[in-house]
Amino acid sequence: MSSRTIRVRDVGKSFDDMPVLRSVSFDVAAGTWTTILGPSGCGKTTLLRILAGLLDPNSGTVSLGSAAAAPGLAAYLPQRDTLLPWRTALDNAILASEIDSRSRVTARAEASELFAHFGLAGFEETYPWQLSGGMRQRLALIRTFLAHRDVLLLDEPLGALDPLTRATLQDWLLSVWSALRKTILLVTHDVEEALLLSDRVLVMSKRPATIVRDAPVELRRPRDRASAELAAAKGRLLRILLGGRRP
Repeated sequence: MSSRTIRVRDVGKSFDDMPVLRSVSFDVAAGTWTTILGPSGCGKTTLLRILAGLLDPNSGTVSLGSAAAAPGLAAYLPQRDTLLPWRTALDNAILASEIDSRSRVTARAEASELFAHFGLAGFEETYPWQLSGGMRQRLALIRTFLAHRDVLLLDEPLGALDPLTRATLQDWLLSVWSALRKTILLVTHDVEEALLLSDRVLVMSKRPATIVRDAPVELRRPRDRASAELAAAKGRLLRILLGGRRP
């Protein structure tokens, strides 16, 4: 894909008479991590589904590299893990590889490496119902990475987890991204999570939503959750989200 992996121009979307997105435009560079923040129900998931090729916009254009958005161009992880209960953890992880007709032996070997990286070594033959919520999310993330797409679209993948598990998985996810350098577009409600993980944060308005702030995250990595710099950046983003004064 090109250096500008994602291009969104003047995207609008309505459902019946309810406008959800209005003139949304942004670019995402290859290998970077961008996070979308916005009020609950503003259309963040709708935008991600348009990028995944699962919804068509009413207006505007979306492209991934040189191609228009279409199913299968990006790896999409919805809010629920959608693991298949009749498949083992390892077989769930290689599902995308099977759909793409890649070698099952190679896919299982790749998955085994990521199981170790995500702290799931030894659970390859376990079924989803036997895993904790955090382990299920790690498995869903492994499956997303093993789709072998340049772009990963992640919709609140850690939103339902307890704070300790969430912090642990944030670190796991960041370490995998640092190693593989995929292009990630993350949707989250968590301002601190956005600042810990991202190169850049896009803030959306209330519905009908548009981008009201494009904020680079100018914090050196690795980032400290307890740092004064992160707390100050969090305060600035919260003021924007709450409709306060511009920093």
